[in-house]
Amino acid sequence: MPPLQDQLDIVIPTIRNLDFLEMWRPFFQPYHLIIVQDGDPTKKINVPEGFDYELYNRNDIERILGDKAWCISFKDSACRCFGFMVSKKKYIFTIDDDCFVAKNPTGEDINVLEQHIKNLLTPSTPYFFNTLYDPYREGADFVRGYPFSLREGVVTAVSHGLWLNIPDYDAPTQMVKPRERNTRFVDAVMTVPKGTLYPMCGMNLAFERDLIGPAMYFGLMGEGQPIGRYDDMWAGWCTKVICDHLGVGCKTGLPYLWHSKASNPFVNLKKEYKGIFWQEEIIPFFQAITLSKENTTAEACYLELAEKVRKGLGPIDPYFVKLADGMLAWIACWQMMNKKE
Repeated sequence: MPPLQDQLDIVIPTIRNLDFLEMWRPFFQPYHLIIVQDGDPTKKINVPEGFDYELYNRNDIERILGDKAWCISFKDSACRCFGFMVSKKKYIFTIDDDCFVAKNPTGEDINVLEQHIKNLLTPSTPYFFNTLYDPYREGADFVRGYPFSLREGVVTAVSHGLWLNIPDYDAPTQMVKPRERNTRFVDAVMTVPKGTLYPMCGMNLAFERDLIGPAMYFGLMGEGQPIGRYDDMWAGWCTKVICDHLGVGCKTGLPYLWHSKASNPFVNLKKEYKGIFWQEEIIPFFQAITLSKENTTAEACYLELAEKVRKGLGPIDPYFVKLADGMLAWIACWQMMNKKE
């Protein structure tokens, strides 16, 4: 039986037929898929036969969430977080539909799920950096000088995978390096240290939904919003601050997938333009955040964080007040969809 077959859902946001699943069939077929269709809800999306899936479009989101459906972004891959909310599994893996199976240096297909599951089921080490990367993998260990009291590590909440071929660059970098490709396969996984933020990319990501799911909100992006392409960044900053507060870990590195096509840098610049300025204030805001000791769940932390966003980032632009409202609406929807029995 494949690892965590009954405990993991695969969430895919898309606007097109999912022919790319054929390539992933050997790895994904045993798992349940949640497909979130963006854009025109009347368009029929074809899913290859033999996959166990549920598909939601905008009409479904509005029917299920009612007057709070606005908190799920439209015409942006941030719509994927609706899939996180409706899942009933302990773990989530999410992937973009332009991501294909990569090969390792020996020419074998990389099973991304197997590696993400390994990352999630072994501890993280956010409090002390091990120079041999992941000390829990075969052929590695804690190096001399690593405190024995910290060698048990902590639970891993987030596993962030990387990409070969098209790197995940912002528009200005894309414009300067249009032909650059990532060909380097670095055979390593490391824990992002406590107190350090990182740019989280949503195209190859797994996390423990039970632990951090309520904080994995990809914000208000796309149609009707002044910003796009910061959805996964936003979720990354929020989840990292909350993971640090809860004493759980985030890993980055393996597994790699093959990112097949670069998006248009001029379109991207239009979406990112405000974010490029705003992030210079948003990041210090997140770096300075302290959450209350009494908040011991991702849900409680996220509600506190929403109010801090309103107060701390609201003065930059009214968008952040709306985003804080979206964060609260998201949690209200999460609670409605995930009532404790």
